[in-house]
Amino acid sequence: MPEIAEHELTLHGHRVRYLAAGAGPPVVLIHGITSTADTWAPAMRGMSRGHTVIAPDLLGHGASAKPRGDYSLGAYASGVRDLLAALGHDRVTIVGHSLGGGIAMQFAYQFPERTERLVLVSSGGLGREVNFLLRAAALPGAELVLPFLVPGWLGSAVDRVGAAGARLGLRTRLDLGEVLRGFLSLNDAEARAAFLHTLRAVIDPGGQRVNGHDRLYLAAHLPTLLVWGERDPIIPVAHGRAAHAAMPGSRLKVFAASGHFPHLDDAVRFADVMCDFLAATEPATLDAETLRSRLRDGAPLAA
Repeated sequence: MPEIAEHELTLHGHRVRYLAAGAGPPVVLIHGITSTADTWAPAMRGMSRGHTVIAPDLLGHGASAKPRGDYSLGAYASGVRDLLAALGHDRVTIVGHSLGGGIAMQFAYQFPERTERLVLVSSGGLGREVNFLLRAAALPGAELVLPFLVPGWLGSAVDRVGAAGARLGLRTRLDLGEVLRGFLSLNDAEARAAFLHTLRAVIDPGGQRVNGHDRLYLAAHLPTLLVWGERDPIIPVAHGRAAHAAMPGSRLKVFAASGHFPHLDDAVRFADVMCDFLAATEPATLDAETLRSRLRDGAPLAA
């Protein structure tokens, strides 16, 4: 079984930490907000048989740098592109969870010539609805409240999930634990600032601000897999079903017993689903003329 190795490099003067395993065609795994590359580790070994699997800590997250700067989806997508270029990978299968799904879609949109396949796991950017905890964090003044929430009751709550999670709309133990651990990572001013800049780029108090449905027609050429938890309390599975319907030829796998983290709930099944998808699909190639044709003739699909 391939081992997972931890690496670090400097891009544009900023430290980027990433995990890597295996050898073969590259697959890049993009985590969600307040998470890290480690969220992919349980599934990475199974996925890395026959593939190079790379999972970075996004800027503003984990052990990567947390500079003042641009935390938009476009900036994140460019950062992933630069990391892959530095590692010598020109074309990849890109996989994104939650916020990472929005980044993966943006990567495929900005760099179609670099994208072989697209995998969206409980992805953001496909509808307005999102759990109220994230909407509340987007409220004006949240930056004044977070420092008091993080070091106090939140730390002890990680190990006492249950009824409190139900009140927050987080119905599974793993969902609540992962969300609380994510908020615990906001233990310094730089991490909180990066979190708020990232969050407010994609979420406002009313829900998700970014909706990629109007550009899904551009992915008609692109092998696409959607994976969702039936019990997802953060982003409803209905978003995945609607995106699947809007993307002819896409695949949808719903994990009936999972919440927002199907790749953690059932890492073995997730790795198997990924390996089946990679083996059964041919990498996309998109030339400039095909892209021009799709942009001129394709009709955006309503959400």
